[in-house]
Amino acid sequence: MNNIQILFRREMRSYFNSPVAYIVITLFLVITGYFFSSSLFLANSADLRTLFGIAPVIFMFFAPAITMRLLAEERRAGTMEILVTLPVKDSEIVLGKFLAGLALLVISILLTLIHYITITNLGNADFGASFGGYLGLILMGAVYISIGLFTSSLSPNQIIAFIVGFVIIFALFMIDKVLIFLPISLASTLEYLSVDYHFRNIARGVIDSRDLIYYGSMIFFFLFLAVKMTESRKWR
Repeated sequence: MNNIQILFRREMRSYFNSPVAYIVITLFLVITGYFFSSSLFLANSADLRTLFGIAPVIFMFFAPAITMRLLAEERRAGTMEILVTLPVKDSEIVLGKFLAGLALLVISILLTLIHYITITNLGNADFGASFGGYLGLILMGAVYISIGLFTSSLSPNQIIAFIVGFVIIFALFMIDKVLIFLPISLASTLEYLSVDYHFRNIARGVIDSRDLIYYGSMIFFFLFLAVKMTESRKWR
């Protein structure tokens, strides 16, 4: 656990010692703030539905952007070889970097609580739906970060890591949107694989164990793949 904490702090310092964290947080707040204020003043709707509708789309771009360098840059710069000579496991390397990427995304999400405070002052906010929406965003973000970390382990090229990560995330987001074109026998299975389908369930304020199991399984699966790709240097 100490190794994970050290790697976590290292990556967080790297984020905030460069423009990355500030650009990600600022852009996220500006975009979500624009859509929230538009809904509030133009549509006269004092709720967080607009925020919960646009945030998953923003994550499709932001998650690969903040994870593409985590393992790819280590391989490109040759620092991965130095890192693995230390008494640290490959799983600890992956977990430390995953938690750092997730922490940056969670900070961005929590800063939007100002919108929740705004609507509570304007009317009766639905706490259950709001809590579910924020929980869903964090879980969805965790899946996206694990995917981005996996794709960062595939190549030392950060652009390739970003593109492959975006493609996988986009496919998981869109898969339940094309069910009408697929055989009925496959519809339920593919719907379950959709990350947005489970997010919408939780955002309604209903915390179902099936949705939690889905998110936990997806996070574990992609982190497992990232660990195996990191270990693959031993086979060469």
